[in-house]
Formats: sequence, C-alpha cells, structure tokens
Amino acid sequence: QVQLVESGGGSVQAGGSLRLSCAASDRTFVSYAMGWFRQAPGKEREFVAATDWMGGNSYYADSVKGRFTISKDNAKLTLYLQMNSLKPEDTAVYYCAARRASGYEYEFWGQGTQVTVSS
Repeated sequence: QVQLVESGGGSVQAGGSLRLSCAASDRTFVSYAMGWFRQAPGKEREFVAATDWMGGNSYYADSVKGRFTISKDNAKLTLYLQMNSLKPEDTAVYYCAARRASGYEYEFWGQGTQVTVSS
C-alpha cells in the first residue's frame, strides 16, 4: 500500500503563504485520486481540497476557495497544497489522503503536518 508523508507546515502570520507537500512511496500514487484534509483542535477533520488521478479536476471547500490550490505531479509522485492569504482559522493539522479512482473512501493517510497562523 502507498505511504504518504506530508511536509511544509509551519508558523506564519495572517496573510502569509505556505506550500504543503505530500510525497508518495511508490507509483501506485499515479492511479489515485488525492485529497487534503485538516483537523483543528477540538474539531472534527474536514475536507479542504481534492483532485482526480490526473490532477485535471480540482474541488475545494468553500472556506478555502480562491486562496488554496491543489496540484498533483505524477512524475514526482507528489501532491501539493499552495495556501495563500492564510487566516488564523486555517490553523490545523493538515493531512493528505489517497483514494482509488474506483473507490469512494480515502484509504491511505499521511501522518499530518501542523500549520499555525497567527493574527
């Protein structure tokens, strides 16, 4: 099964930017649809963004639309999340996840990376 490792988290002031990366362990990554999720303290995990296996179609939560961009580089086996105009409410642990193209649930998850946005 594919293993996913996130990186790129950190602390930033409101209005700043970060780019998260999610590196996959093997080329099965190419066939997976991918998503980003986040979980803030005391809250349930929520959907942030997703893309299909080719990286051609993208979907966003309303709260991040226009500020975040998801991209998938199948040659580099890496998923990205470019986050601009960050707000304190974006503070959370961010997770990447993989879903088989024919499946409905995300089966494989990374360990998460912390993003902290200060006002």
